[in-house]
Amino acid sequence: MYQAIWVGIGGFCGAILRYIISGHIQNLSQSISFPHGTLAVNVAGCFLMGLLYYLAEMRMGITAEMRLSLMIGFLGSFTTFSTFANETTNLLESHRIFIALINVSAQIFLGISGILLGRLAGILIWRN
Repeated sequence: MYQAIWVGIGGFCGAILRYIISGHIQNLSQSISFPHGTLAVNVAGCFLMGLLYYLAEMRMGITAEMRLSLMIGFLGSFTTFSTFANETTNLLESHRIFIALINVSAQIFLGISGILLGRLAGILIWRN
């Protein structure tokens, strides 16, 4: 039960930040044809996941509770796979297949790139 509370605290914070950042990015893009906000939070979340993964592996003061709160709770609710899937389905249903393919490609490529860059940032920042 104690661990679930840590996940819940992280999830609460991640969901609120996702709502704020995703909406802000989408408004800045002035676009209704492409989900820029979802892409932005997914890439940022992947970067943070890569960085936190590196820090946790190096045992840089990340407790089990902090890992649960940040990686499962916060980043689990901050990143938005279900939203990405729904937006892609909406694009396909509205016959915007090319935009849907760009969205899928960007989410996957930039997400993996975010993980790798986050890990690299951890290595560069916390070199021995």
